[in-house]
Amino acid sequence: MRVFGGLEAEIMRVVWRSAEPVAVQAIVDALGERRRLAYTTVMTVTERLREKGWLTRVRHGRAYRYSAARTADDYTAELMGQALQASSDRPGALMRFAGQLNDDEAAALRAVLNQPPAGPGPAGGN
Repeated sequence: MRVFGGLEAEIMRVVWRSAEPVAVQAIVDALGERRRLAYTTVMTVTERLREKGWLTRVRHGRAYRYSAARTADDYTAELMGQALQASSDRPGALMRFAGQLNDDEAAALRAVLNQPPAGPGPAGGN
């Protein structure tokens, strides 16, 4: 997986924030608050995100509405996993990462680490 490009990330943020499937025009409108984008540009990038497995779509009249196929947390976890894989000193990288956490984040991490393993997940463990 690669990091989202700027427009991909903006589109995903709009979709992740929406409680319901969102039309391309609604994405254009939400993004238009910050910058002017052509409908066709947003439609093309949205469709590419669907092809990559990040979005799903359902027909609604003559248009499609898009929903996230995976969560923002999934995306972040994959990026963190990739960064860890790139490290030549995984324990050292983990220790430096843990040192950047605030007290609440550290407590949440401790709680997760104290749970029994749930089995292999998408990031591996196979």
